[in-house]
Amino acid sequence: MVGDAPLMVVDDAGTVVQWSIEAERLLDLRPEEAIGQSAVRLMIRAADNAGSTLRMAGDFTVRSLSRVDDSMVWAVYQAPKPSDADERAKATARFRVLDAVREHVGSSLDVVATCRELVETLVPDFADVAVVDVVDAVVRGEEPPLGPLRRDVPLRRAAFWPKGYEQWQSHPLGDIRPLPFPSPYGQALADLKPRVVSLGPDVPWLRADPVRAKSIGEAGAHTLIAAPLTVRGTVLGLLSLYRGGKTSAFDAEEVKLALELASHTAWCVENARCYVREHTIAAALQRRLLPPHLSEQTAMETAHLYTPGNQGGGAWFDTFSLSGARTALVVGEVAGRGIYAATTMGQLRTVVHTLAALDLEPDELLARLSDTAARLADERAALPPGDPLHQQALEASCVFAVYDPLALTCTFACADHPTPVIVQSGKVVDVPDVPTGPPLGSPEGSPFAATTVDVTEGSVMALFTKALLPATRPGAPGDDEAEIRDALGESDRPLQDLCDQVLYRLHEVPPAGDAVLLLARSHAFPVDRVAEWNLERDPSAAHAARDATERQLGRWGVDEEATFAANLIVSELVTNALRYGTGLLRLRLIMGRTTLTCEVHDGSAAAPRLRHAKTLDEGGRGLFLVSQIAENWGTRYVRNGKLVWTELALPSRQDP
Repeated sequence: MVGDAPLMVVDDAGTVVQWSIEAERLLDLRPEEAIGQSAVRLMIRAADNAGSTLRMAGDFTVRSLSRVDDSMVWAVYQAPKPSDADERAKATARFRVLDAVREHVGSSLDVVATCRELVETLVPDFADVAVVDVVDAVVRGEEPPLGPLRRDVPLRRAAFWPKGYEQWQSHPLGDIRPLPFPSPYGQALADLKPRVVSLGPDVPWLRADPVRAKSIGEAGAHTLIAAPLTVRGTVLGLLSLYRGGKTSAFDAEEVKLALELASHTAWCVENARCYVREHTIAAALQRRLLPPHLSEQTAMETAHLYTPGNQGGGAWFDTFSLSGARTALVVGEVAGRGIYAATTMGQLRTVVHTLAALDLEPDELLARLSDTAARLADERAALPPGDPLHQQALEASCVFAVYDPLALTCTFACADHPTPVIVQSGKVVDVPDVPTGPPLGSPEGSPFAATTVDVTEGSVMALFTKALLPATRPGAPGDDEAEIRDALGESDRPLQDLCDQVLYRLHEVPPAGDAVLLLARSHAFPVDRVAEWNLERDPSAAHAARDATERQLGRWGVDEEATFAANLIVSELVTNALRYGTGLLRLRLIMGRTTLTCEVHDGSAAAPRLRHAKTLDEGGRGLFLVSQIAENWGTRYVRNGKLVWTELALPSRQDP
C-alpha cells in the first residue's frame, strides 16, 4: 500500500470515480481513460497487457469509505508486499509440512492406511479439510488405469480429516462412486493437472452436485486444490485440499507443494498396491495349494483352523490315507511371505505325498524331505545375486504323524516344529517326548527320530504352527505347551468348535504369521471289519488263502466280481511270498468304506519288483496282474519283515 491513498475509488456499480497517480503507474492508464470505466475490466485488461494474472484477493484490498446518495463507495488499495521475514516463515512452514509427510506417510503397506496418514499429517498445518479418493481397483491391488481417467471409473473415499467435519462429508468413508461431471475433480484426473478453485454459492459446477455443494457451504470452504495422484502416467486417485474461514487462499508456492505431496503419496500408494497385489496372489496360490477339504477317514475325525497372517504365507496342513487303514497328519511351515513362500510350500507338500506313498516311516520321510529342501536351497543360492529369491534363505519346519487304528498308536517325527499335544480320553493332556530335529534342509544333517505313543479311543491330537501360540507370553520353558494344554481342556466338544475355542483363548489380536491348528480324534477300527489268518509255508497256502478270502467277503456282502478280483490278488501275493519270502506267512483283510485292503506278511526284507514278462517267459506276470486289478499297491517294512498290500476299489455300498 502506498501510504493510505487508495489506487482508485469506485461506486456501488463498480465504476471508477477517482483515479490516483499510483494507479496510473501500476496499471498504465491515464485518469481520462479510467474514470467512468468498469474497475474490474480495467484491471483484467491491464493484467492481460502485462502477461500476468492479478488476484483480487491477493494483490488488492477493497475497503468501504462512505455512502453517497445511498450508494456505497469503495476504495481499492494495493495490498502490502510481504517482507522477507514473512517469505522465510512461509517457506519454513512449507518445508515443515513436506518433511512431516515424508516422515509419516508410507509407513504402512496398506492403501487406505497410507491415505489416512496423509490427511492426518496435512490437517491443520496445511489445509482445513483433506480428502483422498482412490481408484477402487487400486485398493484391491489391481493395475490402475492409464490417464486420462474415464468418467465412469469408480473411486473409493479412502480418507477424510479432520474428524470433527464428518457431518460435512458429501460421501462417507468407503463410499464408491464416479466423480461428478463437470467438476474440477474430474478435470484434474482428465488431463492430470491440478486445479486451484475459488468456492462459493454461485459456482456453476457445484449446481450439478447439490450434496457436495451443501457440504462445502457448511464447512465454510473458500478455496480448493484438486491434485491427481499419478505414477508413470497411471491414475491412482485424487487429493482434495480445502481452506475456509479466515485462512488465506492457496498461493502459487503452496500449489507446488501440494503437487509434491501428491507425488510422494502416489508412490507410497503404488508401493502399497503392489504389496496388496502380491499378497493377494500369494494368498490365492496358497489356498489353491492347500487341500480344499480334509479327506474323510474310517477311524479318525479331523478338523482344522487356518488363519493367514500378514507376515506369513508358507504354512500348510494335510491329512490323507495310508495303507492298512492308517492316517497321515502333517503340519508344516516355510519361513517368509509372498509368492516364493507359497510356491515352496506347494513343492514340499507334494514331496510329502510322494514320500508317504512309499510307506516310509515318519523319521525317514522327514529325512528325505529335508534332502529335497536342501536341493531347493542350493537352487536358490545358484540364482543371480539380484534375484529376489537368491536373497531369501529357505527355512522350513514340519511335523509328520501316522495314526494306526488297528494298533491304537500314533508315531510322530518333528523337524524344528512345535511338539504335538495329545488329550487322552478322560481329559488327561500329554505332550509326547518327541525329539525335535533340525530345520528342513539344514546343513547339520542330524538324523530325525520318531516316537510312537499309545492312544486311547477318543483321544484328540493337536498339531499346530508357532503362530498359533500367543505373541506375548512368559519366557519360562514349557509355557508353549501349557498354553495349548489349557486351551484344549474341553476335548469332548465338537472338533471344529474346539478349534475356534483355542483361537479365542490364545489370541486377542490377529497373529503375525499363519496360524494353523489340525485336530484329529482317534477311533478304533471296527473289529468286525478286519480278518487275519496265519498260513503254512506249503503249496496249499494259496488255496487256503483263497478259500478264507471268499468266505470272509461273503460275510461282508461283497459282490462276486469284487470277490473274484480279491481272490486273484490274494493268490498272487501268497504265491509270491512262498517263492521269494521267508518265515511265517500271514494274510489280513481290511474292509474300508470304499476299498478292500489285502495284506500278505512274510519275514523277508527283500521287496518285490514289478516285471513286464516277455512273450516266451513262463513267470514274472504276478505283480503286473495285481497292479492292473488293484487300485493301488505297495510294500511296507515292519519290525519282523515286510508286508505287501493292495487296495481294491469296491462298488458303492451302504455299511450295515
